[in-house]
Amino acid sequence: MVDYKAPLRDMQFLLEELAGLDEIAGLPGCEEASGDLVAAVLEEAGRFAAGVLAPINRAGDVQGCRLDGDGRVHLPDGWKAAYERFSEAGWIGLSLPQAWGGQGLPRVLSTAVWEMWFSTNMAFAMLPQLNVSQAEALLIAGDAAQKETWLRKVVSGEWGSTMNLTEPQAGSDLAATRCRAEPQADGSYRVFGQKIFISYGEHELTGNIVHLVLARLPDAPAGVKGLSLFIVPKYLLGADGEPGARNDVRCISIEHKLGIHGSPTCTMSYGDGGGAVGYLLGAPNRGLETMFIMMNEARFGVGIQGVGLGERAYQFALAHARERVQGRDAVSGESGRPILCHPDVKRMMLSMRARVMAMRALLYAAAGWFDRARHHPDAEVAAKCRRYVDLLMPVAKGWCTEVGNEVCDDAIQVFGGMGFVEETGIAQFFRDARIITIYEGTTGIQGNDLIGRKILREKGETLHELVADMGTTLEALHVAGGLDEIAAGLAENLAALRLAMDWVLGEGGERPGEVLAGAVPFLMLLGTVCGGWQLARAALAAQRRLQGGAAEGGGEGSDPTYLQGVVELVRFYFATFGPQAAAHAATVCRAGPSLERFPEAAF
Repeated sequence: MVDYKAPLRDMQFLLEELAGLDEIAGLPGCEEASGDLVAAVLEEAGRFAAGVLAPINRAGDVQGCRLDGDGRVHLPDGWKAAYERFSEAGWIGLSLPQAWGGQGLPRVLSTAVWEMWFSTNMAFAMLPQLNVSQAEALLIAGDAAQKETWLRKVVSGEWGSTMNLTEPQAGSDLAATRCRAEPQADGSYRVFGQKIFISYGEHELTGNIVHLVLARLPDAPAGVKGLSLFIVPKYLLGADGEPGARNDVRCISIEHKLGIHGSPTCTMSYGDGGGAVGYLLGAPNRGLETMFIMMNEARFGVGIQGVGLGERAYQFALAHARERVQGRDAVSGESGRPILCHPDVKRMMLSMRARVMAMRALLYAAAGWFDRARHHPDAEVAAKCRRYVDLLMPVAKGWCTEVGNEVCDDAIQVFGGMGFVEETGIAQFFRDARIITIYEGTTGIQGNDLIGRKILREKGETLHELVADMGTTLEALHVAGGLDEIAAGLAENLAALRLAMDWVLGEGGERPGEVLAGAVPFLMLLGTVCGGWQLARAALAAQRRLQGGAAEGGGEGSDPTYLQGVVELVRFYFATFGPQAAAHAATVCRAGPSLERFPEAAF
């Protein structure tokens, strides 16, 4: 197995230059995020990821999880000890409020740290990720008593968390939810029903598990407007606030999956013995709104999974390409050289690195928008950043997961036949990555959300604003000089995006079927362009450091070889992936009519 090395140089460069770490550290509530602290946290996270999580990743894949006859789920070797160290170190609460036991550090920092967790052990990291998402939901929707009861334990990791949406008959169609909740005289509820695909729905890593469950009240209206959200603990709490009697909730099966074997995916049954005790979170019939808080957190996290798995697959493939000796150098004819000298292998490696860097750049920039939306004292700046986050959330989830899959696929190709053999380890990342385009909303759902709820609903206002900002970067490229190829690539990308954007806005009202037929291509177009935009900003920053003589000091991020490498990487991205923007735009504008005309009977 290849040792993991956290890409700290890339991380710190992008945090400083794209996310605006210095500016964020000056915002109210973010003052502790000094450069020295951020560097120390990243270094310690890198050591933890490499030393604790990476070594048990393979065991988790091989051993998987097991459900015994008593309804207990047994996790892989090493999981419990790793989780105890993870929670004791305070990693779960890194970006959560200090008032509830967190560290209150900015999202930009936690984003980089979570990338390391997902790189080294995605199946393990899915559990604490759920705690972070649930904590955000409790912070926004919980009343004072609920926060006092549940929040500290969730933030600390003493108790685990889940979210329960999907049901056997409903799938992604939450309007078809049947799980019901009956009010009781004491103000609690009894919950009845079954939920499927519940990550970490049952385990014994924590003293309790706090389930958030979507269910219907007896008088609820039909559809998604009739869903409420309930806190349903695995163990009911005693007078001392500690877990006591077992609640009427149990795991009745676990899934046998393609990947993420170390994460138990459970079917949960509520109310088989008289009703699971639950407590309403937020207002009645407004549960989906609260659950979307958790889902949006999870969707951004899944986007980070895309870059994390892509980075790990890249590291595996690069180590193999440097060590594997085969054939002759296609240019010099020299034998005995590693396969990295072959142009096609080098192309694959550079393609992997460019796409990982593009995903990382976009996600780190988005994390900076998160922080400004939450902390910036200027209401207009905060509102603009929130609009950007809302608009690009489907892209962060959909595009980054699709690209993450592609990168893991290319890694297997670099290995050749040995990539198809489990013992080399690379296949695990490909299998683990396959789920990320599916859960928390498939790419199709993300595309529909982007077109319908994020663009057409507001008539493209925020998208136009975003395109204008990209135009500002294009102007900066022209002024900088020496970056003509990157400027030309960004200009071509913006032209393709404007073409598709105008078509969607022009036809969305009259031809919705044709427009939605191109929803995923539009999402991929916007991701390709936004990733390139952020890389163009990175190239500007690298050139600025080179011209400013930063190479005379300032650490690895100021190394001239590294900085020139960033510029060349961006050139490669626009030469290799930039042309895809025009193809995506053409698909958006042209494919809908033929799709609409094709008769279902002809399949």
